[in-house]
Amino acid sequence: MKRIILLGATGSIGTSACDVVRTHPDEFKVVALAVRNNLAAADLIGKEFGAKVYSGEEGALRAVEENDADVVLVATVGLSGLKPTLAAIRKGMDVALATKEVLVAAGEFVTREAAAAKVRLLPVDSEHSAIFQCLQGIDIQREVSRLVLTASGGPFLDAPANLDDVTPEQALRHPRWDMGRKVTVDSSTMMNKGFEIIEARWLFDVPMDRIDVVVHPESIVHSLVEFTDGATLAQLSPPDMRVPIQYALTWPRRLPAERAKLDLAALSSLTFRAPDGFRFPALRLVRDAERAGGTRTAVLSAADEIAVSRFLDGDIRYTDIVKLVADTVERAPEIPCDSVEAVLEADRTARELALAW
Repeated sequence: MKRIILLGATGSIGTSACDVVRTHPDEFKVVALAVRNNLAAADLIGKEFGAKVYSGEEGALRAVEENDADVVLVATVGLSGLKPTLAAIRKGMDVALATKEVLVAAGEFVTREAAAAKVRLLPVDSEHSAIFQCLQGIDIQREVSRLVLTASGGPFLDAPANLDDVTPEQALRHPRWDMGRKVTVDSSTMMNKGFEIIEARWLFDVPMDRIDVVVHPESIVHSLVEFTDGATLAQLSPPDMRVPIQYALTWPRRLPAERAKLDLAALSSLTFRAPDGFRFPALRLVRDAERAGGTRTAVLSAADEIAVSRFLDGDIRYTDIVKLVADTVERAPEIPCDSVEAVLEADRTARELALAW
């Protein structure tokens, strides 16, 4: 039986993880869970699973420090997942990582610490899970030529080119996935996909120039791996986050689950196209920030969080999101990404610059 710590237990990923645990009560034991502030819901989950309940950022860290588990699912908000992730690594616990910002902001030394501790970082995002599944038994450095992340294109894939007047309500209408507000807006700008490029770079130790993005509106093919012999493998499933969550928690095994299966005969078509760089400038911005190195991607992540918040509050226009982030990345000082303190300092500086933009 695998012991699990759930961080972010009442969010969309945490809720789906609880469903997975309920499906396999003989396979999992939730020993502790943490939430940001929804204590009422957390107490109910804690009573159901017989788990200790923690709250707030410090609570998430304490949940890891005070309990032992086989896997820690990190599904917290933003950079609050960094310290608990490092704490889990240092205790020798595998990490099922759903919080993008951990690797976007601090991938360089998080992956270095995980390698030193011989801890596995298990991807939870559907795209990275797809790649992970395609890579089982593969020598990445010798046999893989390219990773291809798929993107739905969000609600504005075929909208008019001028998006200045997009409202928060429009940006929050994702055509395929039910996600939190911040992630949904990031999906509409494809900033989220840019973050996933950085995640893939660190999760699979593949350079940026061997990671591509293709728009796939149906969201059935979750990502692909192209091999050096010309073969390409893809992972397909209906859009259901319980699939990658369960694989992260059960790896290297697969367990049955009563949920919708893919009906290929019922699919009218699967379409793919290259992303429009003019419509989605965030993709280029993210690549440039990663190439610049240091804490540039930490600045990028923090600035985007402020930009999306300001947009949702009606303080800036939709098209200002990427402009704000780009200006913040350009103005922030260059700092090596070699410690938690460096990342947090870059995060603080970025937030100050983004709030003053």
